[in-house]
Amino acid sequence: MEAGQGEHGGVAGEPTRRVGVTGGSGNGAAGVDGMSIEDASGFIRQYWEGIRSSLASGRYKPAPVRRAWIDKPDGSKRPLGIPTVLDRVIQQAIAQVLTPLFDPHFSESSYGFRPGRSAHDAVRQVKP
Repeated sequence: MEAGQGEHGGVAGEPTRRVGVTGGSGNGAAGVDGMSIEDASGFIRQYWEGIRSSLASGRYKPAPVRRAWIDKPDGSKRPLGIPTVLDRVIQQAIAQVLTPLFDPHFSESSYGFRPGRSAHDAVRQVKP
């Protein structure tokens, strides 16, 4: 087994083959590096060995996030941090490895940031 690669494929494996990163509910805006989701695949393939090495050795540092402001229905704005596409790919790869390991140990009453659960589900659970 390669250094930095756990028994479940690990984050330092080759997550680009298994990780699907989209723009989420937004438009897939670029982070501080200006790279689009479409451009990321080639970049990651070209630089994968260096990315993998920095992840495996613990040297990887996420880039700063780009700050955007989102309009709210009441006319105010809320801040939104937009990470780089590479950081989103790495975050998703980590989530894909850790979620199946830790999620089974969470309380059935826990709804925050869990697969197949939402804040709306939590509200429905406590409403009479």
